[in-house]
Amino acid sequence: MCEKELVINKNQKFLLLGLTDDPELQPFLFCLFLSMYLVTILGNLLIILAISSDSHLHTPMYFFLSNLSFTDICLSTTTIPKMLVNIQAQNQSITYRGCLTQVGFVLAFGGFENFLLAAMAYDRYVAICHPLRYTVIMNPQLCVLLILLSLFFSVVVALLHSLMVLRLSFCKDLEIPHFFCELAQVIKLACSDTLINNILIYFVASLFGGIPLSGIIFSYTQIVSSVLRVPSAGGKLKAFSTCGSHLSVVSLFYGTVVGVYISSVVTDSSKKTAVASVMYVVVPQMMNPFIYSLRNRDMKGAVRKLINGMPSLL
Repeated sequence: MCEKELVINKNQKFLLLGLTDDPELQPFLFCLFLSMYLVTILGNLLIILAISSDSHLHTPMYFFLSNLSFTDICLSTTTIPKMLVNIQAQNQSITYRGCLTQVGFVLAFGGFENFLLAAMAYDRYVAICHPLRYTVIMNPQLCVLLILLSLFFSVVVALLHSLMVLRLSFCKDLEIPHFFCELAQVIKLACSDTLINNILIYFVASLFGGIPLSGIIFSYTQIVSSVLRVPSAGGKLKAFSTCGSHLSVVSLFYGTVVGVYISSVVTDSSKKTAVASVMYVVVPQMMNPFIYSLRNRDMKGAVRKLINGMPSLL
């Protein structure tokens, strides 16, 4: 039992300590994160509009990409605006309900992005390893089904974790050393027993994180094996180029997650962990549009066509 006085959950407020306590750095952080948020929104929105306006991009790969861009917009909107409001108002508080809602949406959109990357890896596997059957296998019904299943499992996991947090009791003066309500940090502040919550985190992460990652690894193992059998160097290069952008996004997403986990293990500094969390909540969502627009010739052409056509619409 916690020595501090317990309070009713619905009346509680958490304090988001953010990245620094230095008031002189707050304006810089506000401008930095506002810029990153605007770039994320505009970049991903541009990807969505370019795909929807170009009939040549109405394929499974770009269907998944447009959903990925939408998810990136939602995930960034779940965390960054609240941070910007707190900096501007010089108020670090967030209500219990607001914190729980943020936890749920971060888990839902983060999980959805995880499943989307696995679906995109499967799409590249079919395109390279079974090109003659690609249109038959990756039919619109299967693509929609993969999206719906990904969304379903993501929402279920988010609701499960959120409901498990509801059973916890918290103390007064709750301080979260992050710029958003992260599940693990919220659970650490509980005064009641959190064993079940911690077991659930590791179980769900192993199951719903391990299965998509295993699918991605299997897909790329088969892709590499298939490409290496191509006799010409030009054919190999063309095959690898079709999945280069996706592989970059996968590396960025899982690389930052692993980096944050390692940093939380090797360092006791909550501030360093908070800075590291920016790498998987903010940076990948901002970089994804650049990766796909710069490394993909079709995407680059569609974006250029969309931008050139904007003056005629105004």
